[in-house]
Amino acid sequence: MRVLTELCEGDRIVTRQAAVRMPRQVGKALTVVEKAAQKTKLWCCAAGTMALFGGRRGRLAAVSGLGAVVVAQVVCSGVCKQLNDRPRPPEEWFPHDEVEDRPDSSSFPSGHTAAAAAFAGAVVAAWPVAGALCAVPAALVAVERVWSGAHYPTDVAAGAAIGLASAGLVRSTPRLLRRSLTGWCRTR
Repeated sequence: MRVLTELCEGDRIVTRQAAVRMPRQVGKALTVVEKAAQKTKLWCCAAGTMALFGGRRGRLAAVSGLGAVVVAQVVCSGVCKQLNDRPRPPEEWFPHDEVEDRPDSSSFPSGHTAAAAAFAGAVVAAWPVAGALCAVPAALVAVERVWSGAHYPTDVAAGAAIGLASAGLVRSTPRLLRRSLTGWCRTR
C-alpha cells in the first residue's frame, strides 16, 4: 500500500512540475503534434506515406502499425478505461488553457500514448528507420499528455506499455497462426 501511495505522490509532483516548468512555446509545439495525432490522423497519414512510397517494406510497416493501433485502442478504451474511473489531474494545477480541452473519460491509461507507442513499435520491427522517425512524435505525444493535464505520468506509462505489447502481439500473430495451422494440419 505504501508503494502505491508513493507512486501517486510521485505522479502528482511530476504532473505539477511539468505543467509549470515547461516553456510555453514548447508546450504549444507539443500541442500541435498531439492534435495531429488525435483520432490516429498522424499514424494513418504516416501509414499511407509508407505504403505509397516504401515498397513492400513500407506496406508491411503500414499494415503492422495500423493493426497495432487497433489492438491498443481496443485494449485501452474498450477494456482498461471501462474498468478504471481515475479522474484527470485537477485543472487548477495548470497555468495554461490546454487543460480545458481534455476528454471526460477515465485518465487511466492514456489512449493517445497507447496508439502512438503501438504504431511506432510495430513499424520499427518492419522498417527500423521509419519506426525511429515515428518514435519522435510518439514520444512528444506522451509528454504532451502530461503537460496538458490530460494524464498523470503513470497513465502515460501504462498507455506506452499497452501500445508496445500490442505491437509485439501484431508482430507475432503471423508466426502464431502458422504454428497453429501447422499443428492443426498434422492432426488431420
